[in-house]
Amino acid sequence: MKAIIPVAGAGTKLRPQSYTQPKALIPLAGKTVLSFIIDQLKDAGIEEFVFIVGFLGDKISDYVKEHHPDIQAHYVSQQERRGIGHAVNLTRNIVEGDEVFISLGDTICEYDVAAVLNSPHSMIGIRKVDNPRDFGVAEIDNKGFIESVVEKPHIPKSNMAMVGIYKIRESELLFECLASNIRKGLLTHGEFNITDALHCMIGNGVQFEAFKVDNWFDAGNKETLLRSNATLLRKYKATADPSQFENTVIVPPVSIGNGCVIRNSIVGPNVTLGENTFLDQSIVRNSIVGAFSNLFDIVLEHSVIGSDSSVKGETRSLNIGDNTSIDLG
Repeated sequence: MKAIIPVAGAGTKLRPQSYTQPKALIPLAGKTVLSFIIDQLKDAGIEEFVFIVGFLGDKISDYVKEHHPDIQAHYVSQQERRGIGHAVNLTRNIVEGDEVFISLGDTICEYDVAAVLNSPHSMIGIRKVDNPRDFGVAEIDNKGFIESVVEKPHIPKSNMAMVGIYKIRESELLFECLASNIRKGLLTHGEFNITDALHCMIGNGVQFEAFKVDNWFDAGNKETLLRSNATLLRKYKATADPSQFENTVIVPPVSIGNGCVIRNSIVGPNVTLGENTFLDQSIVRNSIVGAFSNLFDIVLEHSVIGSDSSVKGETRSLNIGDNTSIDLG
């Protein structure tokens, strides 16, 4: 089985961070979204991964080589952002008829990965949502099999959203449906969606079993990123020893990267600090700060600060990209 991880999206809702950093590499609870996904699948026995990259794709490949050198990694470039269906179709020559496990690169889900991989059926991850119009939606029969799927319906017939995780045994049919939809120009909301290919597969007799994920952490925009960071920090009871830092109070949960220097500050709760970050005379709460950043005389609340950034002065809620210097004094 091969894992397919689409990470070619531009991450427009996470700008300015995504101008210089793929959203799959945004720090989250001491890791990255991409590492959460890879570790889950590695632990379940998957060794071969296909990454669909685009803008800043070299950062994805460099990260994987450094942090996951034990996996067999392939890279496919999606030059035009034409949807997840178009992206997955680019991997056909690498998949070569094997079963595939597709996991979108901006979402972390908690579920029994081994049980999904060992199921005799193709499977689609789902979760009940309040507003299904924002998602691909699945209708499920009383035996747990999916009767139909539709992408972002105006009038949903179900509140079961597809979370972006698919185990597909019939990969040749998947690629036939994808290629057919692309040839026909079958666009939904301006893109070639994988949902339309799944609809095609169901029409050709494939049985997809639904499985519910226990938790669904989204990194699609600043608000959901910060909520996911806080939830994961609490889940893993992340903390740090305040005695390592001069005149500093740590309020768990927090994740503090290696090499950080913190003085005269209060950090937490719900804070992730990237490695080699420097804080002095600052208070940071409910925030994510990238690696190699410098914060001085600042109170940060509900903020996302990119890597290699410098910020000082006053109280703010900020959303700052990489390589930025701001003086609020």
